[in-house]
Amino acid sequence: MTTTTTSAPACVAPAVGVRAPSFTLVDQHGTPISLDDQLGARHVVLVFVPFAFSGICTGELREIRDRLEDFEGDDVTVLVISCDSLYSMRVWADIEGYFFSLLSDFWPHGEVARAYGVFSEANGFALRGTFLIDRDGILRWSSVSETGLARDFDEFRAALADLRSPVH
Repeated sequence: MTTTTTSAPACVAPAVGVRAPSFTLVDQHGTPISLDDQLGARHVVLVFVPFAFSGICTGELREIRDRLEDFEGDDVTVLVISCDSLYSMRVWADIEGYFFSLLSDFWPHGEVARAYGVFSEANGFALRGTFLIDRDGILRWSSVSETGLARDFDEFRAALADLRSPVH
């Protein structure tokens, strides 16, 4: 699989084919969620968003919510990550009906976003990065969208289909 980058992140993203950086963050309910705990039985898609309640981010998460079968299932789970506080994430999830995990990378501010090369030091938020991690914890595909532009989830769907293919 290939990596698509349309905007230069402030830090260096892990390369496709290497082990994805481990992390533990709290979700919108204050429950710790560890990447390592998600692996094994399922692939993981990480969706970094700049801000809760912003127009583009809300639209992207509505697409995930409304087409959840593309992102969640027996073999894949989605984790959304923002530098917003867990309290903002909780209200956003409640208002919008997001039933997937929204993880807070609030403190240390942007630490996980930095590990994935999508933290904007100049602006203090995560760029729109999408990362597909296989069951073994290996990064198989990634994409970073330009600030102000919505991501193309069709690219993700194609990468996931490739990962699920029996020849992979």
